[in-house]
Amino acid sequence: MFAVVRTGGKQYRVHPGDKIVVEKLDGNAGDKIKLGDVLLAGEGSDFRNTDGLIVDAEIVAQAKGEKVTVFKKRRRHNYRRKKGHRQQHTILKIVAIGGAKKAAKEAAETASQATNAVPENRPQTKGKSKAAAAAEANAAPAQVTSTPTENPAPDNEAQANPPAQSTDAPPKAAKDKPVDKPTAKTASTKNAAPAKGAAKKSPKGK
Repeated sequence: MFAVVRTGGKQYRVHPGDKIVVEKLDGNAGDKIKLGDVLLAGEGSDFRNTDGLIVDAEIVAQAKGEKVTVFKKRRRHNYRRKKGHRQQHTILKIVAIGGAKKAAKEAAETASQATNAVPENRPQTKGKSKAAAAAEANAAPAQVTSTPTENPAPDNEAQANPPAQSTDAPPKAAKDKPVDKPTAKTASTKNAAPAKGAAKKSPKGK
């Protein structure tokens, strides 16, 4: 059986027992890891569903790649820079392919344990007589059913923020203002300047 796994931004086709060199992973030699990003799996020409499929691997060693020399030069500027780099690698050994069944089995076991567990709020009647258990059941507080009331919140802002009124004096009734009465005062013409368009006096004859 084979599988195509992705780790460190690269893809690897692996079989059980293969050794691959991948980008550095956390861990020490001998640690067990699981590769869950499986892109393809199958056996021969038959392919298998990869949902929940896990590839079990073991770290063989933490190593470094070959040295890469980086040399920079700018002519006529007396500029020289030389650096070396060795990439960190992890050597993995593929142990098994197809950890989905194991994971499903563990999930089924945890589900069965959850169903068989006794809730904390459930009264424990083990080792007690029927009369004592009935007395504890009757002593439990009765459940009261209530009907929801209407929403007392006001519908608009005016009802929510009414004007403050004094408790000593009764509220004054609002007076209706006359609609026809003009609010602005009429202009007085007593000291008004003469109009610009008034006729000029004719000159007197000599």
